[in-house]
Amino acid sequence: MRLPYLLLTLLLVFNVFIDVYIYKCISSAGRGKTWHRVQLWSAVLFALLFISVLVMPVRSATNSMLVGVMWMIFVYGSVYVSKFVFVAFDALSRLPRLFKRGQWRWLSMTGLGISVITFLCMWWGALVTRLSLDTLDVTYTDCNLPAGLDGFRIAQISDIHLSTYDGDTAFVHKLVEHINSLDADIVVFTGDMVSRNSDEAEAYVAPLSRLHARYGVYSVLGNHDYGDYEDWPSAAAKAKDHSRLIELQRRMGWRLLRDETARIPVNGDTLVLIGVENIGRPPFKAYGNLRRAYETPGDNRFKVLLSHDPSHWEKEIKDNPENNINLTLSGHTHAMQMEFFGMSPASAVHKYWSGMYTDKYGKGLYVNIGTGTVGYPARMGSARPEITLITLKRG
Repeated sequence: MRLPYLLLTLLLVFNVFIDVYIYKCISSAGRGKTWHRVQLWSAVLFALLFISVLVMPVRSATNSMLVGVMWMIFVYGSVYVSKFVFVAFDALSRLPRLFKRGQWRWLSMTGLGISVITFLCMWWGALVTRLSLDTLDVTYTDCNLPAGLDGFRIAQISDIHLSTYDGDTAFVHKLVEHINSLDADIVVFTGDMVSRNSDEAEAYVAPLSRLHARYGVYSVLGNHDYGDYEDWPSAAAKAKDHSRLIELQRRMGWRLLRDETARIPVNGDTLVLIGVENIGRPPFKAYGNLRRAYETPGDNRFKVLLSHDPSHWEKEIKDNPENNINLTLSGHTHAMQMEFFGMSPASAVHKYWSGMYTDKYGKGLYVNIGTGTVGYPARMGSARPEITLITLKRG
């Protein structure tokens, strides 16, 4: 048995334990048969839901089926995370019994209240926060910025994951209109247009084609844009789908940079915009090459790099004077689609997971947490869909 299936099986067993615990709590509280039946049959139904997801061939499923699976996982998770919260508090409330004292009923009731709040917050994240745009104004100051670029504004979006919306274009229409209203000088997209294949993007060509900026719209590919998350009948089929995604971006009027550089004249100066294919750390594949995209990254030109995975900045650019990239724009992390009080579980996986970072030379990295979802259809806390408006300033 493969490790992921073993872990999922252990999770199912753990959740059965939670259901048994809650069943006994109902019994000890003297509740009637109705509550016993509700707990018993709901536990059976959720176990069947979990097993059906476990055996579903996700990698070969249609995009609509995949969206359905994401929602099934979320329904299951919202119930059992909430149940776990109650069980944890209730178990603590019974500790005094070890010393032959009464149970702390207040702690058990507190756990019940927090579990209900947890359930509601998760569904708020799925139904409200996931579709609530957040525009962040960021200033990047650099003493080497040419005078003609002082005040130049870059609108950055990332990780749309169009399968999130299952053909419904309403949110993407809103996203495009909002970005256009910012009147940025340039719009950049830092990868992961889709989650698995180019079919996800077809319905969105028209709305995304309306995205515009004074100096154009530029993009790079993310780890999900190479078809690595689907089982293909052949390498040729995978390559054909990848070419189709590239063609769809061209139909949108976007300039896709595939280890390429665009030199953009602005007020008598030049913005050097470098775009690399995805360069990530394992298990994500590395497709890009910075030197192929720009042969002299150590020169004194003002350069902005579009690179999907922020680990690339740490690997090749941070504290490295030979790669003098003034500002790198990335995405990829999503902040794991949850952030509370400036903290996110993403920090345990990604050293650079959200916002602006600088190295000892003042070279900047900005990580945008994206607009779409993957894994589960929710964004919780302050991890709202992000549009970043970056203003360049001479320091």
